[in-house]
Amino acid sequence: MSKQWLDEIKWTDDGLVPVIAQDDSSGEVLMFAWMNRESLALTVEEGKAIYWSRSRGKLWRKGEESGHEQIIKDIRLDCDNDVILISVEQKGGIACHTGRRRCFYKQLQDGEWVTVEPVIKDPGEIYK
Repeated sequence: MSKQWLDEIKWTDDGLVPVIAQDDSSGEVLMFAWMNRESLALTVEEGKAIYWSRSRGKLWRKGEESGHEQIIKDIRLDCDNDVILISVEQKGGIACHTGRRRCFYKQLQDGEWVTVEPVIKDPGEIYK
């Protein structure tokens, strides 16, 4: 398969594109991450979400340690060609490294960030 479609993406100056991961069945936004050309191409080839970890400076196969893989159901590019939306089947029901369903578990209430979603599984049990 030609990878010409990668050239249509407006990459950041450091070669990344923001990616929003959404649950395929509920539409719930699970997380936000970054991909580079290699990780996006591998995501398409393997059918599983593979991100670029800016903190570690390497590819990050979602679920490689936790088992909480994201199986790709759909990939879309926004109207400005600079944001990717992936619809995924979230294995294990946990997308966040904190052991929660999704990364967006803090809600602004009266000028303070309040945790409004529970930990499903202790991260100490997930990451050994």
